[in-house]
Amino acid sequence: MKKQPCAHIVKLGVNVDHVATVRQARRGAEPDPVAAAAICLMNGADIITIHLREDRRHISDRDLRLMRQTVTAKLNLEMAMAEEIVAIALEIRPQQVTIVPEKREEVTTEGGLGAASCRSRLLEIIPKMRANGIRVSLFIDPEDEQIEASREVGADCIELHTGRYANARTEQDAEAELAALEKGAALGRRLGLHVNAGHGLNYHNTLPLTLRVRPEELHIGHSIISRAIFAGLAAAVRDMKALCDEASRIFAAQA
Repeated sequence: MKKQPCAHIVKLGVNVDHVATVRQARRGAEPDPVAAAAICLMNGADIITIHLREDRRHISDRDLRLMRQTVTAKLNLEMAMAEEIVAIALEIRPQQVTIVPEKREEVTTEGGLGAASCRSRLLEIIPKMRANGIRVSLFIDPEDEQIEASREVGADCIELHTGRYANARTEQDAEAELAALEKGAALGRRLGLHVNAGHGLNYHNTLPLTLRVRPEELHIGHSIISRAIFAGLAAAVRDMKALCDEASRIFAAQA
């Protein structure tokens, strides 16, 4: 019997950092990102993503520990390469870590990790993570040098930084960024890497990106939490999951 091609399924990772940002504005107990994660999972999220920053400006150690105990799906921890954060990740053992660049003065992550210039540090960290059963993803720009370096240091996945696409002011610029992301994704897959995508994606630009880049996972936070203010978190997650499912249906029809 001829083996049927597998349909490409797009998984939704919801980043709940912005829930913690609202909590930290008052240094109080609510809204609780742990409760938000549960709502996201009940309404279609496949993955919960959080970023434990060195400055703890939003997600706290308590949030991470509780989510590791309560999140029933994949927990994806975004993290810098700082010794303290690496030690916490090795202790908590989320299913996946995504290594990102981090600057104290930035509002949010600006650009991808310089994997090529961080080879020695990554070669220290990645084997430790994998030895503890943690899948490693690198958040990088869609550049050949960074993608090839990600493979060389032993990463399992890459998450392509979609910020320049999301922030493009003209259709011409958006198309150029999409073409670069599509090319980068193809190279990543040829090298045996799993390809994810995220940063700046919203309810208007996610489907075009997904159909071109074909990521396995989308990691989206700000636009979902923004919509949740008006529509509620459950509805906001369901609406984004519907876009992922639409892409998956299109891929299935093409298979």
